[in-house]
Amino acid sequence: MSGLVIVDTGCANISSVYFAFKRLGADATISKDPRAIKAASRIVLPGVGSARQAMQNLQQRELIECLQAVQQPLLGICLGMQLLTAHSMEGDVPCLNLIPGEVLPLQANGLRLPHMGWNTLHSISEHPLMAGFDPQDYVYFVHSFGVAPNRYSLALCDYGNDFSAVIGKGNVAGAQFHPERSGKTGARLLQNFLEWQP
Repeated sequence: MSGLVIVDTGCANISSVYFAFKRLGADATISKDPRAIKAASRIVLPGVGSARQAMQNLQQRELIECLQAVQQPLLGICLGMQLLTAHSMEGDVPCLNLIPGEVLPLQANGLRLPHMGWNTLHSISEHPLMAGFDPQDYVYFVHSFGVAPNRYSLALCDYGNDFSAVIGKGNVAGAQFHPERSGKTGARLLQNFLEWQP
């Protein structure tokens, strides 16, 4: 197995994710080659933009079945986390269906959208990815859609209403916030992912 592979989804600020892992000493590469992804020891699925465009890109790159079959640890970031779920209302598109969930417009109760900036987490689970996190930690968000809270939520965030900030099932997990832009707290999540043995 090779090291960490960051999936080139064609719609992400991948370089900042890449450099965040490199700062942690990770052997990271960026690829859209299904063979490289299958051979990776760990996989990161980043993404910004719309779910429909991202799923189209994955389809064109013949990566949907590849990602649905992964056995190694997989972390989705921002839109990449949303793509792990069953369905997104953003463009009414089926997603990878690796973690049950529905991506809905944020119910922000009059707060400005997109939800952009620093916010805290609550209902933090004891999952290994969340080791060292507490409700005083701030992380950085940029999004208008979110995964509705469900039994796979590992942490929630309140922005008018609760949404899932981190989700996980089996070898697959996702963070709605941008760990690569969240300072030491974000680096902690990435380090936890590098050490995670599902």
